[in-house]
Amino acid sequence: MAGTISVQCLITALQQLLLLLSFFRSVESAIHIYDRDPFREVGNAYLVSGGSEGVASSRFIPPPLRPFRSTAHDGLSYIRFENITFSRRKAAADQHPTMAYNSGLVQIIIFEAADRDNIGGSPYGGQRSICCTADLAKLEGCKQGEVIRIPSATDANWPMVLNVNFKGRQLSAQLKKKEVYIKKTGMYNLFFISCDPKLKGMKVSGRTVWKNPDGYLPGRMSPLMKFYAIMTVAYVLLAAIWCLQYVKHRQDVLPLQYCITGVIALGLLEMIFWYFDYAYFNSTGTRPVGLTTWVVAIGATRRTVSRLLILSISMGYGVVRPTLGGLTTKVLLLGITYFVASILLNITEYVGTINDIAGRARVLLVLPDALLDAFLILWIFTSLSKTLEQLQAKRSSVKLDIYRQFSNALAITVIASVAWIGYEVYFKATDPFNERWQGGWIITAFWDILAFGLLCVICYLWAPSQSSQRYAYSDERGEDDDEETESLCKETPQGDIGLIKMDRKEGSDSSDVEDDTQEGKRE
Repeated sequence: MAGTISVQCLITALQQLLLLLSFFRSVESAIHIYDRDPFREVGNAYLVSGGSEGVASSRFIPPPLRPFRSTAHDGLSYIRFENITFSRRKAAADQHPTMAYNSGLVQIIIFEAADRDNIGGSPYGGQRSICCTADLAKLEGCKQGEVIRIPSATDANWPMVLNVNFKGRQLSAQLKKKEVYIKKTGMYNLFFISCDPKLKGMKVSGRTVWKNPDGYLPGRMSPLMKFYAIMTVAYVLLAAIWCLQYVKHRQDVLPLQYCITGVIALGLLEMIFWYFDYAYFNSTGTRPVGLTTWVVAIGATRRTVSRLLILSISMGYGVVRPTLGGLTTKVLLLGITYFVASILLNITEYVGTINDIAGRARVLLVLPDALLDAFLILWIFTSLSKTLEQLQAKRSSVKLDIYRQFSNALAITVIASVAWIGYEVYFKATDPFNERWQGGWIITAFWDILAFGLLCVICYLWAPSQSSQRYAYSDERGEDDDEETESLCKETPQGDIGLIKMDRKEGSDSSDVEDDTQEGKRE
């Protein structure tokens, strides 16, 4: 019954969330926008980068003479140019005769990363040139004043070149609408290039729409939508099992288990919001700023609370000590600092953009986050070591066994994290042109899988049960009571009630002495 109610509540919440999507502001994202972007000089060419994305091949190509209405899930892959406008300075236009038909050439180059060497040439083995010079025209057979293009070995039509000409003394030239269909899966790059020195200072405006067969999500992000759907189901199952145990043993719930419940709820919300963020983006080609901001904030909160939960467990909160005492302020201060660093990094990386942020900017934001993580790991293992020593000294075998399992899981998590960071650095260092983009999604997914796995271990070790109080901190009973003595007391027949009362009285007297001693030490 409780499981049915939980599923119905979840469905209702998802329906309400879908209704809210229409009210969020959106930002153009897979749709690359150019707002008077200036051309920069590179070698003997002037160029603007128009974008780079992994695109899967189309399932079919529509007939060229038959109109075809494109939809998000039509199986087509293409790069669509919409109102691409090149603007030049008046001085550049005045250098050409009034009646000149073509008074300036701009070329749009689209090529796959594997064919990057097919753009440009090198006279006599010297520095590589993008534009054809007089010497290269003799050697390469290219046309002087245009981009050097060598046909691909697999398709003579690629790299794709689209020409846009200025006419007479016009200050602008335009490509209104054009679709280039993708027949081969690959990492595609787009550049606007001019080889004419008279067009120096030119600017470009307009936009390009990059589409995959199943929607507008960039190729490296498409698998993440399915991944978050699977993770949502996994969190729902974990939440259902946890809630059943929680309701069944609600009389024995510990404060620590309240925190675990909160982490599960935050993780479930994060996975749901990520799925809807990608689903909305995939269907419309735009990314909702409001929804992305919410999911980033929830994710930062979940990571912060998770780390503080692990730190609190390592300190023995609720097991060895009833509160964190004087460390509470330090723990909260560290949590606030980590939350701020995490949310700043994620907002910069995800909100309003799909491209990787610049190297320097990323280092500046990643560094504080990494240093805080390193400090947390050091503090966690230092505290865990002290807690294990205390439990071993008190001969609390049940608690000691739980903490040993927890420390083993934590050690495996840290080792896996360090190994994965090394792999991630190797993956990116050996793939500078993102040619392995189809497997790039696992870099992001791994951290969510690892966090979920550790959360499952914590849920297993500290699950609500009728014996929860056996590993909880108690003021009434000495913490150094042997577990065998505790089990013998629980198995005493009800007929010996007088003996039990006498033992409890004696036990209370001894515990009072211990409490007085502990209070004296604290004072």
